Amino acid sequence: MTPAGAARDHGGGLDAALAEHGGARADWLDLSTGINPVPYPVGDLPFDAWTALPDRAAQERLIAAARRFWRVPESAAILAAPGASALIAKLPTLFPAGAVRIPGPTYNEHEAAFRAAGWKVTTRPAKAQVAVHPNNPDGRVWQAAEISSAFSVIDESFCDIRPDASLVALAARPGVVVLKSFGKFWGLAGLRLGFAIGQPDTIEALAEALGPWPVSGPALAIGARALEDHGWAETSRARLKQDAKRLDALLTAKGAAVAGGTDLFRLYEVDDAAAWQARLARARVWSRVFPWSSTHLRLGLPAPDRWGQIEAAL
Repeated sequence: MTPAGAARDHGGGLDAALAEHGGARADWLDLSTGINPVPYPVGDLPFDAWTALPDRAAQERLIAAARRFWRVPESAAILAAPGASALIAKLPTLFPAGAVRIPGPTYNEHEAAFRAAGWKVTTRPAKAQVAVHPNNPDGRVWQAAEISSAFSVIDESFCDIRPDASLVALAARPGVVVLKSFGKFWGLAGLRLGFAIGQPDTIEALAEALGPWPVSGPALAIGARALEDHGWAETSRARLKQDAKRLDALLTAKGAAVAGGTDLFRLYEVDDAAAWQARLARARVWSRVFPWSSTHLRLGLPAPDRWGQIEAAL
């Protein structure tokens, strides 16, 4: 659990790595995030996706594609938003503040958003809860029986690699909101597209909080195209699974132990995380360490043509 007022650390931040270790941005292999290194090929877009206000037909196509891809219950509504982070910031304001259970360590924007809305954050059962599923950074997978609070946020930003584990069926329950992030599995974090799935009254309140045209025309078009492409998703899952095993083999051969993760990022137990990060950085490979641990190192997966760089760095 992050102390009140503490800085929220995230992956990325190559500017700091460049300032300390030098090199050009193109030299660096950024493995500090959990983003698919082989992004969805967006292709050409209709010109009016850039020039016109997003129309209803484009929004309806995206929502229909999302409903099919994630097998959303018929009684649940779906809202597209400019990234899951925008939804995380708004969700705590929809209900009267109280106590919220957020087991950590986990993605820290949830705690920050609830605290900003006046909530007390605890690790004990409470009227609200947040379940990051699978969890970032250890990959913990939650069970449906563990989602029991009156207001429950299930963050499935990394769950598209494990569709069999999705808890989206719980979105049919009152008080449950399931979040989806487009940037991770599809590798298009810069598109800023996320989704909230839940009961119509909750989703309507979120829509009011975001205002009109929350998602850009290009994001609507690319998101719909990608969510309709089930074949690409299946192929990507198979590749990511093999690459995660390959990265584990590389790290364990050098003395690290697998501590968790998903097929988009791996968490390792090492003797000195800061020393490992510095050693990798000297070879222009950027990794993730955490303020709550001196022995945990997280790595994303390299693109197919960049494995040589991480192998040399190790």
